[in-house]
Amino acid sequence: MAEYITKLFFIFAVIDPIGSIPVYLEATKELDISKKKKVAIRATMIAFFILLFFIIIGQLILEGMSVSLDAFQISGGVILFLFALTMIFGDGKPEQEKSGITDYKHVTIFPIAIPSIASPGAIMAVVLLTDNHLYTIQQQTITTFLVLVIIAVTCLILLGANHLQKRIGDYGITVISKIMGLILAAYAVQNILTGISSYFQNT
Repeated sequence: MAEYITKLFFIFAVIDPIGSIPVYLEATKELDISKKKKVAIRATMIAFFILLFFIIIGQLILEGMSVSLDAFQISGGVILFLFALTMIFGDGKPEQEKSGITDYKHVTIFPIAIPSIASPGAIMAVVLLTDNHLYTIQQQTITTFLVLVIIAVTCLILLGANHLQKRIGDYGITVISKIMGLILAAYAVQNILTGISSYFQNT
């Protein structure tokens, strides 16, 4: 049970629903309330199906390219670590993605669904958490359900984004995003160490 609670918090950290609030608000600022709600629901649904796609065939693609599990863990850890550094030291997830908004009429997929919710870090994380060599089908199914739970939470957070931003402010959102980055960085380093250790044990 503790393992799944840990996974739940990790998935929350890597998807970073709180950090998506400024992106969502900026992207939908010219829409009325009903359309904003539709965008929030559709964007989270699209993000889930993107993550589900990579849960199902992400590893098959990598194995088709003859990428070993050890190499995958190390490279995945490095990518997650770099992603975490941008959350901790960079301008922040919100500002970077808000600057990419050029068309306010077509914002559901970009930048809200991708890369704000289904970010490269989130995609890499779900592939790592559903590795066929490490986890059973039952464990992978539970992980997929946990991803769905966090996506549902993300949808609820976006639906209440205006109220939430007024409550915690831009500084509060930035602080939470950086804390999520720290958690993600620790997990990334652990994956790198596990991959290196496993490589030397198998050689």
